[in-house]
Amino acid sequence: MKFQNTILLIILFAIISCRSFKEKHDKPLVNTSKKELDSKLPQTWYQKDFQKDSIKGISVDKWYKENKQKSKTNIIVAVLDTQIDFNHEDLQSQFWTNPKEIANNGIDDDANGYIDDIHGWNFTSNKKEEYVVWGNFEYVRFIREFDPIFKDKKENEISFQDLPNYKEYQRASKLFESENTGYGRWLSSLDHSITMFPIVKDTLRHYFPKEDYTYVQLDSLYKKYKINDKTYRQMRESNDKDLGALIYYMMINIKNNEKTIEVLQDNRIEIDSILNRNLNKKFNDRKLIGDNPNVLEKGYGNGNISISKKGFKNLQGHGTKVVGIIAANRKNNIGIEGFSDNIKIMPLNISYSGDENDKDIAMAIYYAVDNGAKVINMSFGKEFSVHQQWVSNAFKYAEKHNVLLVHASGNERFDNDKTPYYPSDNNYDGTPEICNNFINVGSISKRLDNTFVSAFSNYGKQNVDLFAPGEEIYTTTKNNTYGTDSGTSLAAPMVSGTAALIWSYYPKLTAVQVKQIIMDSGTAYDLEVIVPGTKDKKVPFSELSKSGKVLNVYNAMLLAEKVSKMKK
Repeated sequence: MKFQNTILLIILFAIISCRSFKEKHDKPLVNTSKKELDSKLPQTWYQKDFQKDSIKGISVDKWYKENKQKSKTNIIVAVLDTQIDFNHEDLQSQFWTNPKEIANNGIDDDANGYIDDIHGWNFTSNKKEEYVVWGNFEYVRFIREFDPIFKDKKENEISFQDLPNYKEYQRASKLFESENTGYGRWLSSLDHSITMFPIVKDTLRHYFPKEDYTYVQLDSLYKKYKINDKTYRQMRESNDKDLGALIYYMMINIKNNEKTIEVLQDNRIEIDSILNRNLNKKFNDRKLIGDNPNVLEKGYGNGNISISKKGFKNLQGHGTKVVGIIAANRKNNIGIEGFSDNIKIMPLNISYSGDENDKDIAMAIYYAVDNGAKVINMSFGKEFSVHQQWVSNAFKYAEKHNVLLVHASGNERFDNDKTPYYPSDNNYDGTPEICNNFINVGSISKRLDNTFVSAFSNYGKQNVDLFAPGEEIYTTTKNNTYGTDSGTSLAAPMVSGTAALIWSYYPKLTAVQVKQIIMDSGTAYDLEVIVPGTKDKKVPFSELSKSGKVLNVYNAMLLAEKVSKMKK
């Protein structure tokens, strides 16, 4: 998972010439009762009723207010993600338990190929419960895979059958050079900031003894003392130490929310790890796991889906956010409310800092299907796929067994019809869709104006099916806390929760029917929106997805009832 993914240590591209992290850092809030949350609309807006020109929620509350029936059918939702906070107060009683497995006896009691898989499986760990923290980006894996075949070769030297992979290799190489250069500059910027920080602090203390300066105050001081119009990069590269430059360095720190030396040092560790692990062609991210990444087989990982281990970075944040949206306890009067207490979560750990491995994705899907999941949530993505066929076959296996796949469209701000984004039901080779049980979800905000579509969200008239709330979403997070975050990673579980809710009442519906119900029952919005990734290009909202709609739980439940009766 590229930490954004879901999320942002932001350093401006224009200043340091590279991308920002792919996921915001967790911002935990204090525990909050449901009564208090109801008075804080911005935190729970996505659950509220749809109201014209006002609240743009998905009408979960409306359905629960009007519904008088009770469901007794439990639905398992597999969450392919990071590890999760299994002990979170608002997730108790919400996890799937393998009824055929005896805990911690070291025996594969149900003979499914996984020993002590009580609540799910960790595909990113080993038998010692050590786990992968950093993995390669997929384009690095792609280059490493095809370097022996394509390195230093021109297109006219490539056979016709190898041409598609050659073009992907070229695309991956171009992206690698851009990212490697950008993150290298970022690291240089942080090194410079760390070196200059004590000098800058001491200098500014002369003007602000209490160190209580603001960006505006520094800007005014900078205009008074600057001796040239150099950019930050020019100042940094020439190691300027005049008063104007020193003031400007702190202005940059404030703008990037790097106000202390500790934050700068932490960020340096992150960027150094990206360069030396994510982007390192020689880095073996499977060494710790000990498997063969080129063979699709069981026998690796372990059953602990929530590991806290000294010396290992806690990776439970993203997965816990996703799980809370889907299935946080609705009756405990704390935290938030998921879509239904009849949902049981099956955590399948495949994510870390980097891109998910196709082997883990495929194996997790097979595990989910074989162990009873009806919905599989995938809040992750990547721009390349080394073993796409493995994942495609797993998709078809899920389709054959009537399991719905829900995927986040991505936070890259591009058109998924033009730029590949995996995993996908599209081969991107002009052939028909791989399966009919896959839903791709973009993100919208609560603003009913031209910024209605989240600026970070991917889109696509053919390859994004619909939109759901994914901006400023209040949910559970690691260390038994709550926080607000944004990303298509948080829009996808809205759809997964809805699908599970539908099935809990109408279990005889097929995956294809549930998908179509969700798409057909959405709310249409007649407005022009800014296309993500552009400054001000506007198109009708309906042109950014296949359905042209936003998820609406109330409408979906009504349509599901109607379709279910027709089926009978």
